[in-house]
Amino acid sequence: MNCLVVRAHPLDKSLCAEMTRVVTEMLQAAGHSVIIEDLYEQGFGAAMTPQERESYYAESYDTQGVSGQIERLKAAEAIVLVFPTWWFGFPAILKGWFDRVWAPGTAYDHAPGFGPIQPRLHELRRMLVITSLGAPWWVDYFILRQPVKRVLKTAIVGTCAPRCRLQMLSVYKCEDLSPSQVDKFCSRIQRALAEW
Repeated sequence: MNCLVVRAHPLDKSLCAEMTRVVTEMLQAAGHSVIIEDLYEQGFGAAMTPQERESYYAESYDTQGVSGQIERLKAAEAIVLVFPTWWFGFPAILKGWFDRVWAPGTAYDHAPGFGPIQPRLHELRRMLVITSLGAPWWVDYFILRQPVKRVLKTAIVGTCAPRCRLQMLSVYKCEDLSPSQVDKFCSRIQRALAEW
């Protein structure tokens, strides 16, 4: 498959960097085509430009600033997102990637009369979401009710790529993990990717 690995962490020596390495090596070893979209390394601008916003409901969306990212998204049959969950949401740079790249004419089409959007990412079949949280698991599950997963499943992937199978792996209390706990979580990543 054509796999797009999107990393959204500012530090090269981080848990997210290690998890990205594990993902990339496993996908390549399995014979998949892998492109890494390192948003911080690219200096990706999270903020939507005035031109992009003005064109959002126009006949064609202004893709000038994100044309490369859009082409890579359209070519992807599988996506792996690797990012930290901050304040129980996406890092700003990843939220900006969704805002600017999962755009009208690319990820979906507006419906007449502002009805439900029409999906366009029909080739996207799998998404694995890998995220780290400083909080314990019970806060994410019982108090916040997994907000990142709900947004991805319902509002983003579910509407733009309805045939896509979404799987999410979260590692909790990430600031205090032992090397063996990191290895155990990376084994979970490998098991998930083995099904691809």
